[in-house]
Amino acid sequence: MDLLDIERKYFEQGFSAVAGVDEVGRGPLAGPVVCAAVILPLEEEKRIPGIDDSKKLSAKKREQLAEKIKQTARAYSIQEVSAEVIDEINILQATRLCMKRAVESLSIPADMVLTDGNMTLDIAIPQKSIVKGDALVCSIGAASILAKVYRDELMCRFAIEFPEYGFERNAGYGTAAHIQAIRENGICSIHRKTFVKKFWDGKVKS
Repeated sequence: MDLLDIERKYFEQGFSAVAGVDEVGRGPLAGPVVCAAVILPLEEEKRIPGIDDSKKLSAKKREQLAEKIKQTARAYSIQEVSAEVIDEINILQATRLCMKRAVESLSIPADMVLTDGNMTLDIAIPQKSIVKGDALVCSIGAASILAKVYRDELMCRFAIEFPEYGFERNAGYGTAAHIQAIRENGICSIHRKTFVKKFWDGKVKS
């Protein structure tokens, strides 16, 4: 199957701006959830080879593709929702909010939205969720790459501010070393309090 088949199918049905949307960072103990929305050109000569689920690509390949996507996309948007908001409204609702913001921030208004997994957004635009969409749909794969590269860079910047937790290595995920660092130091301002209850004693790093 051609990864642009679904976008082309909707184009043939009259949709002129099909946006793929994906998220990164639902599982980590720290940092925001990040979402991207991408509208790709459908012309064969503008195709970006190598787009796939971001988790299947090396960091270097993701970074190279992210630059090509930004240069080639008709429109793209990257949004984040903080750990504080995740704690307030839960990670599912925070992800839905983040995806909605990404769609609504596109410079070209989307008239069809394709989301990865099983996610329904609070938008007035036709939408379809596609299981494993990041590996099956080019625009969703592109969105996953943009979101992943953006979030990894963000967590590397947080690692400089909070060096105890190794964010440059774990991107906020719950590795054994990260959990041990929380036990020893408490949490910092970007930790998700609702995610660390099992091994957090209530101490906050000053």
